Amino acid sequence: MYQPNSLSLQAEPDRRPASAVSSGVGLAGLAGLFAWVAVAWHYGMDGPYAALTNVAACALPMVLWSLLVDKVHRNPSTGIDWNNVRPWRETVEISLTKLAGLWITWAGIAGIYATGRFYWEGGFAFSMWVFGAAAVPLFVLSIPYMLWIDRRLVEPKDGCWALGAWAMHLDEPIDAQAIWNHLRGWAVKAFFLAFMLAIVPPGFGEFIRTQRSAVLTGPVPLANWLITFMFVIDVAFATAGYILAMRPLDTHIRSATPYAAGWSAALICYPPFILMANGGPLDYHPGTADWTYWLADYPVLLWIVGAVLVGLTAIYAWATMAFGLRFSNLTHRGILTHGPYAFSRHPAYLSKNLFWWISTIPVLTTADSWTSAARSTAILAVVSGVYYWRAKTEEWHLGADPVYRAYSDWMVRRGLVTRLFSSSPPRGEGDHAQHGRGT
Repeated sequence: MYQPNSLSLQAEPDRRPASAVSSGVGLAGLAGLFAWVAVAWHYGMDGPYAALTNVAACALPMVLWSLLVDKVHRNPSTGIDWNNVRPWRETVEISLTKLAGLWITWAGIAGIYATGRFYWEGGFAFSMWVFGAAAVPLFVLSIPYMLWIDRRLVEPKDGCWALGAWAMHLDEPIDAQAIWNHLRGWAVKAFFLAFMLAIVPPGFGEFIRTQRSAVLTGPVPLANWLITFMFVIDVAFATAGYILAMRPLDTHIRSATPYAAGWSAALICYPPFILMANGGPLDYHPGTADWTYWLADYPVLLWIVGAVLVGLTAIYAWATMAFGLRFSNLTHRGILTHGPYAFSRHPAYLSKNLFWWISTIPVLTTADSWTSAARSTAILAVVSGVYYWRAKTEEWHLGADPVYRAYSDWMVRRGLVTRLFSSSPPRGEGDHAQHGRGT
């Protein structure tokens, strides 16, 4: 009689699905950022050029790690076949059509920037200066890049080609959905890259300009300085992610969310549509004071709460760093399962909202009436609800990918934070399909 090996009776380990990005990518970027910040801090370089160099110092090591160590350019998901390079004569017409589609897209974005007065005010004026300086080099470089990449793409006729073919009235089938996905992807890049570039110099400059002697005078200046540095990290990684969306790095946009609810939930968190700004309908600050006001007479609590706030901001920055070169709102650029995403599906949103609740303490008020405290608490609860809404719309979008569905189910079973908030067992296949449709 067959006697089964005792090892064969053991259950297979419940492994977390593999992440699209290795931990080494983020660590390489962090090392480059640390190196440049040390130089900038030592020499007092706090200007916009130094801030942009910080983004480059973060991005370059990630590119090198991705290509030389992880060899991401060999991933099948790039859509590139390096062993089958077609003659340029076979793809030149496709490339020219794609260039037409790309330049039409860029012209549309430039038109929006040029006519939107908002983009020429405040920090956004710096973004427009960067785009203006980069416009001609990008236009010129797009020609050899497109001619080069199309010879290696398995399916070169993408949404960019479809837009060019439609504009040129080519007598070929046009995939309208591919065009819309192309336009949505570029809408994401145009909107969020302008915002990220606008906030790169202020945060970097504030961190570098902080006097060394002031940092260690107490828990409040130390916590604020470290929190600022966490945001410097976050902004550098996020900006690099928006810039370096390209197939040879496997960082291209697979899809941009087609859900209006997803766009609405995200856009109301950013200018010019932001509802949480001073005086906005979701401004919860009137009648409140921050943690340093309420805990001023309790030095031990200042140290404890300051450490908690720094820790929450570090988790927020870690969540961005985990993306490596793939950070982007409203898009699918590969499923992350490592770093803080091994504990929560939405670590950035969770840590950000906890930071706001702890730092603001809205149940306390400086106003004469406790009605103000109730109002501030209710409004901050609505703000947290907006981020819950954002999280759910992202799950609708990513749920179309079986890798995300496997990851989501694993998180329900094993995710430290997710299990705390989960009241149902992992979904079955029927529920997966429904979730992917966003119903």
